Amino acid sequence: MAKDKVILAYSGGLDTTVIIPWLQENYDYDVIAVCIDLGQGDDWEAIKSRALKTGAAACYVVDAREEYITDYVFPAVKANAVYEDEYLLGTSTARPLIGKILVEYARQEKAVAICHGATGKGNDQVRFELAIKAFAPDLKVIAAWRDDKWNMDSREAEIKYLEDRGLEVPMKKDQSYSRDENIWHLSHEGLELEKTENEPNYRHMLKNTTVPEDAPNDGEYVKIDFVKGIPVAINDKKMGALEMMNELNKIGGRNGVGLVDICENRCVGMKSRGVYETPGGSILYFAHRMMDHICLDRETYHYKQQLSIRIGELIYDGKWFTTLMDACMAFVDKTEETCTGWAKVKVCKGAIRGAGSSSKYSLYNESIASFTTGELYNHKDAQGFITLFGLPLKVRAMMEQQVGEGQAIIESKSFKKRPTE
Repeated sequence: MAKDKVILAYSGGLDTTVIIPWLQENYDYDVIAVCIDLGQGDDWEAIKSRALKTGAAACYVVDAREEYITDYVFPAVKANAVYEDEYLLGTSTARPLIGKILVEYARQEKAVAICHGATGKGNDQVRFELAIKAFAPDLKVIAAWRDDKWNMDSREAEIKYLEDRGLEVPMKKDQSYSRDENIWHLSHEGLELEKTENEPNYRHMLKNTTVPEDAPNDGEYVKIDFVKGIPVAINDKKMGALEMMNELNKIGGRNGVGLVDICENRCVGMKSRGVYETPGGSILYFAHRMMDHICLDRETYHYKQQLSIRIGELIYDGKWFTTLMDACMAFVDKTEETCTGWAKVKVCKGAIRGAGSSSKYSLYNESIASFTTGELYNHKDAQGFITLFGLPLKVRAMMEQQVGEGQAIIESKSFKKRPTE
């Protein structure tokens, strides 16, 4: 009789390699390992071979880099979505896609369960499982680190587990930082970062970004063309999404931009400190905001600012496949209908600054904005506007003077004695 199948989110690392024999021994499943390439730069042939040697019935490698950028990263950029002011959602945007692909393989293989190796302390368990629930509420989810049958609590215990069974132990160069990498970002946790008093050891830690102090003094200019909020060209050269991100990462990386050191609030309730490298993404976010600044009217832009915070929270919490997310992104898509044009930035020694922008849909009107008096704006028109705009303040002040209380009374204690000489 054929065994039931389980889909395993497989990275090739120690945890997920241990999970293969663990699943076979504790659940008697055929394990289908699924590797998802989001730009980690791993040796997928070696990883696939490792999965099969460790006991997987099959191992599939999916190149989802382009899909990740176009369907998850670019929507986040269009929304200006940032978590807690600084985090550009590198891990958060990737997990919904991974969860969806796992479900797709579960359906193709007629599997009864999906397994992941996320720990019980992190955000990823939430993100994976919410994606799975959104598409496949009927599938069983096995979270090894939360499972009663999992009795390993250290790296050493996992290594011994494999050695006792004569299985290969993944030997990866490791600085002991906990890292997550894809085409969009690289995160670092652990070691000196576990104490907030410590400055990050950037020269030891960074892989994709030059330490800003060591970056070239002159920097360089980057021009990005957008069509409806989507980047389509860099320095007047049209590129696909993957080529574009690789190019922006090179430019940002060598100029030391996109470093974030943040102590963030995880959705599971604790705070966690991490350092993020997002060199190309930081350039893209900055340039896109420049486009929004000239293409959106005041009320729309201000409302979008509020919604950007909420979208950032939804993405961080793994709620990508929700009705609220769909509704928020419909608003974003509407705002981006006129976000077509170009923005130029200068990147230099860790900093990004604007260097000009243009759009045929720009709402900036030089004739109105210029200090030179023109036909489209009469300075005297401002008098009536200020009268009405300030009317509530004036009415309140008049009341305070009438009752003899408040900030507007002639002898108000809020007034200071100023020197007269």
